[in-house]
Amino acid sequence: MGFFNKLVRHKPVELLQAEAGKRGDFRRVLGLWQLTAIGIGGIIGVGVFVLAGKQAAINAGPAVAISFLIAGIASAAAALCYAEFAGMIPVTGSAYTYGYAVLGELAAWLIGWDLLLEYALIVAVVAIGWSGYVQAALTGIGVTLPVWAQGAIGTGEGHVFNVIAAFVTLAVAALLIFRTEWGARFNTLVVAIKVAAVALVIGVGVFYVNPANWVPFIPEHVVGPDGVGHFGFQGVAAAAAVVFFAVFGYDTLTTAAEESKNPQRDLPRAVLLSLGISMTMYLAVSLVLTGIAHYSTLNTDAPVADAFRNLGLHWVALIISVSAVFGLISVLFAFMLGATRIWFALSRDGLLPGWFAKVHPRYGTPHRPTVVLGVFTALVAGLLPIEEVAKLVNIGVLSAFIVICTSVMILRKRKPDLHRAFRTPLVPLVPLVGIGFSIWLLAELPAITWKVFLVWVSLGLLVYLGYGMRHSKLEKQ
Repeated sequence: MGFFNKLVRHKPVELLQAEAGKRGDFRRVLGLWQLTAIGIGGIIGVGVFVLAGKQAAINAGPAVAISFLIAGIASAAAALCYAEFAGMIPVTGSAYTYGYAVLGELAAWLIGWDLLLEYALIVAVVAIGWSGYVQAALTGIGVTLPVWAQGAIGTGEGHVFNVIAAFVTLAVAALLIFRTEWGARFNTLVVAIKVAAVALVIGVGVFYVNPANWVPFIPEHVVGPDGVGHFGFQGVAAAAAVVFFAVFGYDTLTTAAEESKNPQRDLPRAVLLSLGISMTMYLAVSLVLTGIAHYSTLNTDAPVADAFRNLGLHWVALIISVSAVFGLISVLFAFMLGATRIWFALSRDGLLPGWFAKVHPRYGTPHRPTVVLGVFTALVAGLLPIEEVAKLVNIGVLSAFIVICTSVMILRKRKPDLHRAFRTPLVPLVPLVGIGFSIWLLAELPAITWKVFLVWVSLGLLVYLGYGMRHSKLEKQ
């Protein structure tokens, strides 16, 4: 086989479908609602309690609800494409596996390699944010950590290592090593607490809405001293670009395809359900929040809790703060699960050492990549400031969106008669919308993100050419 042919060799979809029901690497223990909870856990983080208020104050005013709607439409386009592949190829690996079936080995390797880093960094970012909430809560009851353990170097005088951020990533990794259903049940409970808190915000807040706070719904466009425009339709679009990063995460549940009891039926439903439920909550919270407080007062670290506190409803503010602490754990769970399953899939296909493609003999989980990722994310979360880590995330997820949307269009042309448990509507329009929004958001990312991305991709190419290409299962076949 020639060099170029090796780069584009792929796994036939029919072969993947035939193997899907025969694989016994994982125990099939996840039902529809546990999968949906993983998706909601990945989507709903502090964004629902922070981003809505901040973007209303900075860019969109009450029209931040429109920003979430725009972002939701863009995310839904990719979600519909994910749903088609999830029902068609119910195999661990998500975008990596789908790319392998359609675009070939090199493209699949690059997206899998990149998602490994992205998911791990998202875990680290969320862990650092979680540490801030927990330390604030501990201070409130009179407990203070030693100065050296409060944060990474550069985040404060005397800071050396963020102990709490490192601890929570290791704890989530440990949870994922034990039986998948144990972790999934715990995650479902945490997600239920988070959803209940959002329902409380909506249910109580609706009685305190002052419609005058919604006027004007789209504030007049202004240009700040720095020359950057705010409000008006330009501000609504700018806010949409920011909040888009709060409306994906459903892709993590597709990495657990081989742990689903009925993947061809439940995976597409879980993808769409998780995004639909999350978007409903985002829109409702945006409208209630800008109704109970003027948008100009919402540029705080905890705008929802502060808005209720200003109404004298301190008990609601307390519940929101506690729920935010619990809710972030589900985000950690979703993205750590996604990263470990992608690593497992890469190793099972021979692109990384097969030593990592062994499940625990007792618990049936990919414990080896989970331990490595747990330690890696703990070190990143403990040693680096959140601003530096946050700059590096998102490019891999957006790249995966482009791969998935492109693959749907290619496969519809290449194999139109292939059985699909779910079909993306309005092809090619829907995939093109997903691709267009992803390219737009990629263009908005800072230069440092692209530099790190190029370094990581270059390292990935070296690993693939030096190891993966020669050890690929397709090479041996």
